[in-house]
Amino acid sequence: MTALSNRIAVYPGSFDPITLGHLNVMERACRLFDRLIVGIGTNAEKTPMFTVEERVELIRQSAKHLSNVEVRAFDGLAVNFVNQCGSRVMIRGVRPITDIPAELTMMMANRRLAPEIETLFMIADGELAHVSSSLIKEIYPLADEASLQRFLPSPVVLAIHQRLAKMRQK
Repeated sequence: MTALSNRIAVYPGSFDPITLGHLNVMERACRLFDRLIVGIGTNAEKTPMFTVEERVELIRQSAKHLSNVEVRAFDGLAVNFVNQCGSRVMIRGVRPITDIPAELTMMMANRRLAPEIETLFMIADGELAHVSSSLIKEIYPLADEASLQRFLPSPVVLAIHQRLAKMRQK
């Protein structure tokens, strides 16, 4: 078995779409670790806005200023993906009020599945802490570009506008 590294962190999620809150967590995690692997998983309970391939590309475009970020898609349990990446650290971005109970439950389950992996919770900076992909899915059909720029990286705003334009043509 390969030794797991403390210098590599893995940030798994569905990132559908990536928000400025996600990007804030990535930027801060990049300062703490030599390498950050962003893992795009599939959440069977959610209807995706973007395909996995589109999400990988949107994250690559949004995080291109971060030289130590790698983006990969994965299937299965996030804790297994972290292990496959050779990491001992899983980053989880949490919103202070809504996410903590579910994330604590998941952390305890992950600890039983892979006790060698530690979960590090990071909260996005103040004005971004409430932003979620679900919120974006609710407001994007009604929001203008300037409004979306408050929540999303520019490549995502562009992709959403292109998607809306195609939908309106049909």
